[in-house]
Amino acid sequence: MPYFTETNQFEVLDFMRSHSFITLIGSLNGQSVATQIPIMIQGDINNLTLIGHVMRETDHCKALMSNPNVLALFTGAHCYVSAGWYAERGHASTWNYISVHARGTIKILNDRETLQVITEQTRMFEENQPKPQFVSALSEDYLQAGISAIAGFEMKVEELYPIFKLSQNRDDKSYQNIVYMLEAQEDSGSHDIALEMRKRRKQLFLDN
Repeated sequence: MPYFTETNQFEVLDFMRSHSFITLIGSLNGQSVATQIPIMIQGDINNLTLIGHVMRETDHCKALMSNPNVLALFTGAHCYVSAGWYAERGHASTWNYISVHARGTIKILNDRETLQVITEQTRMFEENQPKPQFVSALSEDYLQAGISAIAGFEMKVEELYPIFKLSQNRDDKSYQNIVYMLEAQEDSGSHDIALEMRKRRKQLFLDN
């Protein structure tokens, strides 16, 4: 529904950057294939490129090479919301969550470009480690063997579907009680959703 679609582009991009271990979905011979991988994000919300790599001898790599149309799922916190927490009766329980669906086309990179992807991705994750291990420290033989087994890619994002389902359709009393009840739960997903809802309450109810 429209009121669950996040329109703040900065919020959407920040969420994507914070949840960049994605599920990448393609299609091979009429069957869906998927892999979960970390990616890098380049550009702004209107010109996004997702960059990463996959193992070459896999069904998902074959799918990416034969059909460039893919879907990338960015998933965040989620939690159950009981209808017993609403001020009004007669409504169903639900699930709150944050996710972004990115559709686009993918390009498989050559070995030189793949090496550049690995170098940049390793630097991104290693630079704040106490004893960083960069690609430059690896032997040529080791690198060549590794690069031949993987395929780098660039995905040009063409459509974004940012869904931040956070009880925006409830009244303020129900909204506050949902937050209170989520904070009383034991799982981190409930706590994360409650925190996000608290941040948004003023905009939803107090500015009207």
